[in-house]
Amino acid sequence: MSKTSRILILISALAMIAIYFVPVWSIALEAPQYPEGLGMQIWISKMTGDLQIINGLNHYIGMKTIQPDSIEELKLMPYILGFIILYGLLVVIINKRSMLLSWIIIMIIIGSVGAYDFWSWEYDYGHNLDPTAAIKVPGMNYQPPLIGSKQLLNFNASSMPDIGAYILFASGIAAIIILIYEYKKSKIKNTRI
Repeated sequence: MSKTSRILILISALAMIAIYFVPVWSIALEAPQYPEGLGMQIWISKMTGDLQIINGLNHYIGMKTIQPDSIEELKLMPYILGFIILYGLLVVIINKRSMLLSWIIIMIIIGSVGAYDFWSWEYDYGHNLDPTAAIKVPGMNYQPPLIGSKQLLNFNASSMPDIGAYILFASGIAAIIILIYEYKKSKIKNTRI
């Protein structure tokens, strides 16, 4: 791979260190009784925001309490991200396109598994309701969308990627562009011989 490609891969890998310091996902709730809105930010290893108020509201409809300390993924994700970053550095050191391809595949797999895991977490919280809850609406579930907005009773719930997800996505796209460039450059070089 070219020196420029390796430098760009290094930048992409190191940029992901910032994900440890910024939120990865945000969930916002808007309702007439909360004109300022309520929010929850999901970081690589914690959750912040209006958790206490959200848990209080969720109690009335029978949702489980959101307890960040009991969410195993928040304990594992810092290590998984560390692995992705270190693998990217290995790609730079070993300098093989096949390593770059495997790094991209690993990021896609981990990203897909992470999105499915988050969706299933939301599904569990929104569907497995306490049958003795104070407020029951037959046929209603309270699963927020994975991406986008959804009306849940009088709340509009929005779920969107935050800064950390955009950094991860940009690093992955950069790696794919570099791989395509390297393959095209190699093909051109081989046709000249």
